[in-house]
Amino acid sequence: MRSPEFKAQPIGIIHCPYTDPKEAPIQGRFSGTRGEIEVFPEYEEGLKDVDGFSHLIILYWFHRAEGCSLLVKPFLDDEPRGLFATRYPARPNPIGLSVVRLLERKGNILQIAEVDVLDGTPLLDIKPYVPQFDQRESATIGWLTGRL
Repeated sequence: MRSPEFKAQPIGIIHCPYTDPKEAPIQGRFSGTRGEIEVFPEYEEGLKDVDGFSHLIILYWFHRAEGCSLLVKPFLDDEPRGLFATRYPARPNPIGLSVVRLLERKGNILQIAEVDVLDGTPLLDIKPYVPQFDQRESATIGWLTGRL
């Protein structure tokens, strides 16, 4: 049985220097790239207390991803892998997730670092990164073992 369809509305826009997918780093953690999150004014109140966190989890829409294949050749491998065992951007629901470093909040603008998205990316949600909740010491990394 399929679930009913649903709609998601962006709560903001991510601004950064990358306009071409070839420019963006594979993972923002390894780049010091700065950017900003412009949260739409109607959601600004939800940013209360966010500046107490050093890192944020951001969820966004891969608005420039095209097509979708269930087998893909990901970065770091030439062998086809199952889409859901990769971080490939073209997905049935092209939702992206990044952990960014929060530098400063000014009203509805969040200055961030460790950005790995394209300029103009629609922002779906923001959550605080909490190591005690989000880090898993016993995590394994499947086909990526030995490649990182």
